[in-house]
Amino acid sequence: LFSTTKAVAALMVARLVDEGRLAYDQPVADVWPEFAQAGKAAITVEQVLSHQAGLSGFPDETDPAIWFDWDATCAKLAAMAPLFPVGSASGYHPLTFGYLAGEIFRRVDGRTMGTALREDIAQPFGLDLWIGLPESEHDRVAQMKKPTAAPDLGTIDAVKRAAFLDTGSAPGGRGSAEWRTMELPSANLHGTAKDLARIMGVVANGGILEGRPVLSPGVLAEMLRERIHGRDKVVPFDVSWAAGLMRNEGLHIFGPNPTAAGHCGWGGSCAFADPDARAAGAYVMTRQSPHLVGDPRAQRLIDALYAGL
Repeated sequence: LFSTTKAVAALMVARLVDEGRLAYDQPVADVWPEFAQAGKAAITVEQVLSHQAGLSGFPDETDPAIWFDWDATCAKLAAMAPLFPVGSASGYHPLTFGYLAGEIFRRVDGRTMGTALREDIAQPFGLDLWIGLPESEHDRVAQMKKPTAAPDLGTIDAVKRAAFLDTGSAPGGRGSAEWRTMELPSANLHGTAKDLARIMGVVANGGILEGRPVLSPGVLAEMLRERIHGRDKVVPFDVSWAAGLMRNEGLHIFGPNPTAAGHCGWGGSCAFADPDARAAGAYVMTRQSPHLVGDPRAQRLIDALYAGL
């Protein structure tokens, strides 16, 4: 589900905040000391989650194989200097978000985010959602059809090249067994639209999932609070970022209410929740489009949903 994965990652980090084991305004280096290298000691968890950390990609040519080595990728991120002044703007982190959020999670919890998702949420609630898909499940996966055109990124600069275009800016073999099995909390969630919508119901229903609390209302509200709003340095549009989610204010792709929030993935997938309407939804597809957000197919379904409320 590509970057729609980030919506689930945001919920997993929020659970650590809810348990009092992490704070959004806490420096990342408190839990990941190596991250303080290259002037990053003051970068906070919420700056990472709202794409303000300046670590959108690696500025040098990188062997694509590094992405399959979690420890090596995290060490490279910990050592690098930000590509733009931290907190000055958002600069979308298409892949690195998963390693940053995932390593923060692992340092606090001790488990990988994919393991915690299975043990704490997916199995107890019967959700067919996986960050890191076991080989035993691979034959259930529908094959993607790649888009016929590249997304429009606008004028290309060094930050955009590092995020999307440089050699090694993404792992090879997407769709391979190795890709499906690895845990990448920014890009390789596997699951169904139904269960993606169900987990987004946590956001739509005050932290409750099917009658059981998953997040407290206070932490949910804090997760949804705007961290930065403006022209993003990587994707060519304005974004209002919460702690890991795109807020509907400014984008207007998740229905009519500005309090809705969610995330979209390369090719058209999306997941969103609207606390005002107490509604959540998701769209997944096999034929990818060039859209980074607001795929017309998803938009038609969202419009139909609200027309029926």
